[in-house]
Amino acid sequence: MTNQPYDVLAIGRCGVDVYPLQVGVGLEEVQTFGKFLGGSAANVAVAAARLGNRSALISGVGDDPFGRYVRAELERLDVDSRFVATHGEFPTPVTFCEIFPPDDFPLYFYRKPSAPDLQIRADEIDSEAVRSARLYWSTVTGLSEEPSRSAHFAAWEARGERSREDDQHGQRRSLTVLDLDYRPMFWASPAAATEQVRKALAHVTVAVGNREECEIAVGETNPHKAADALLDLGVELAIVKQGPRGVLGKTKHSSVTVPPNEVDVVNGLGAGDAFGGSLCHGLLNNWSLEKTLRYANAAGAIVAGRLECSTAMPTAAEVADLAEQTAIGAVNV
Repeated sequence: MTNQPYDVLAIGRCGVDVYPLQVGVGLEEVQTFGKFLGGSAANVAVAAARLGNRSALISGVGDDPFGRYVRAELERLDVDSRFVATHGEFPTPVTFCEIFPPDDFPLYFYRKPSAPDLQIRADEIDSEAVRSARLYWSTVTGLSEEPSRSAHFAAWEARGERSREDDQHGQRRSLTVLDLDYRPMFWASPAAATEQVRKALAHVTVAVGNREECEIAVGETNPHKAADALLDLGVELAIVKQGPRGVLGKTKHSSVTVPPNEVDVVNGLGAGDAFGGSLCHGLLNNWSLEKTLRYANAAGAIVAGRLECSTAMPTAAEVADLAEQTAIGAVNV
């Protein structure tokens, strides 16, 4: 790796989103599609890069044209792709969706029998890159299968070495984020997901997810109870997204609820990843919890008003313009 540490290093899904250019009809009726870089971890890395952060992705693609497209698009969008391995056994994943605004966006994942981003091995992890990154981002999907699961825990062990060093020197502990991103089609059962998430939470300092994902993680859908349960398991910051009710952020010492932004939804699928990229930006800049969540909400709203995900990620100026409109709505408890 280069000597300069990454601001954001993400691990997880990447692939190609093939989204319809017609709205309000099923895939069987769609005539034309757009092709975009996709995958949650890739989108978060792009979102963080768009806000000025040095970003990289740990993932995998197939030895095929779509794999070459993913690499080229990551680089074009300022995400370092050196840790994206090529795995010849499985093709680069393709994801289709249907678009029925404002809140129905069925997803169809073509990732069977497996996907290259789930073939990441522990011995492929650049421990120094993981250890030195200012913020390290993982998602629950990466825990659904081996060898990816073992690679994730190996990376967290390397990351933990930095956290222990930080504690010894009285410095702020490493920003290690787990996106609770639960996709039932990737798991044998909800119980299997819960088991792995519980193990993972011991290795991270920030957890973020919606109410349904919190139920898988800690058995709670009530936002405050879910946040408290996450904090009890050792995270330092718990973030619970509540859709039209806004977002809750909670630490042992503070609690903030930020209202949502009004937006004419076009496609809600990229909103969570835009939220994640902006969350990274706020944490890296030591913003207050209220400002961090307000800006993350704004970023998510902007992308919800656009068709694609990765290439729809907003600039810092766009996020600030919308975030300032909701500055008076946050509630500190």
